[in-house]
Amino acid sequence: MIELTRKLVETWGPPGYEHRIRDIIRDEVSALSDETWVDGLGNLICRVGSGGKKVLVAAHMDEIGLMANYREPESGYLRFSAMGGLRADTLNGNRVLFEDGTVGVIAVQNGGGKSLGDFYIDVQSDEESNAVPIGQPAGFMREMQTRGQRIVAKSLDDRIGCVVAIETMRGLDRQAPNEVYFAFTVQEEVGLRGAKTAAQGVRPDIGIAIDVTGSGDQIRGRKMLVKLGGGAAIKVHDPGLVVPVAIKNWMIDRCEADNIPYQLELLAGGTTDASAIQLADAGVPSGCISIPTRYLHTTSETVDIRDVGACIDLLSGLLANPIAI
Repeated sequence: MIELTRKLVETWGPPGYEHRIRDIIRDEVSALSDETWVDGLGNLICRVGSGGKKVLVAAHMDEIGLMANYREPESGYLRFSAMGGLRADTLNGNRVLFEDGTVGVIAVQNGGGKSLGDFYIDVQSDEESNAVPIGQPAGFMREMQTRGQRIVAKSLDDRIGCVVAIETMRGLDRQAPNEVYFAFTVQEEVGLRGAKTAAQGVRPDIGIAIDVTGSGDQIRGRKMLVKLGGGAAIKVHDPGLVVPVAIKNWMIDRCEADNIPYQLELLAGGTTDASAIQLADAGVPSGCISIPTRYLHTTSETVDIRDVGACIDLLSGLLANPIAI
């Protein structure tokens, strides 16, 4: 699991440009599924099994990034816009990788730093400015590190959710009593776009998003029940999703039956692919299994390996047993 995580988090793939990470995931899952395809928006969808309840499991491939949108005429420095939720307080000094391989350094104007307009990207290779084309996307650069039971990396949101889905596929019996569609979705960070088309295409009976969530165990941090090392986080509510009681209890009952550590997630800000899936067609009962994560939307997002394992165990148990909801 560690090396798979490293491979995924260090791969480039901002919203709308997920082709590299999609190719890597497809290599991992093609032999694990009965059918694999890419839909019109770019989602990678894998079917495992047939008959029984039709379940859509969604984990998004994209990571936060930026788009070069203007070059200063004298210096050649690039101005940029956000692709996803960039945090101005974390940008200064970060390195970014453009699609053509150019490495840039984000810097801030003197006295600035409160808005994206205060920042620029230095892509100079010598005295002449590097001609990075305007309209080229970039993703952040950072190698993954492990620290005991912790993984520290960029883009754990939501590559670690993709890891949970892949590892669940590895252990899932193709004769299991449900028809499961694993969707590795695109453009979640810019509006849950991939989940919308995936749900409309699959038309599932039940939806499950696999995504990260915040933690309440940081000094002077948010007031939240979730903590690293506390187990899989079962979502109860976020601004985009009120989880049906039957879905929440289904997940809790599975954890208790299989002795899987869990905690309840009530998220005050943000949402996941589940909020898009629930609105497909006439409505889809949807929930979310979340991986507790510190320092979200930075290049040092941090998760606990034991929580990741608990999420794999929970998703595996849900899909391996008949669904009576």
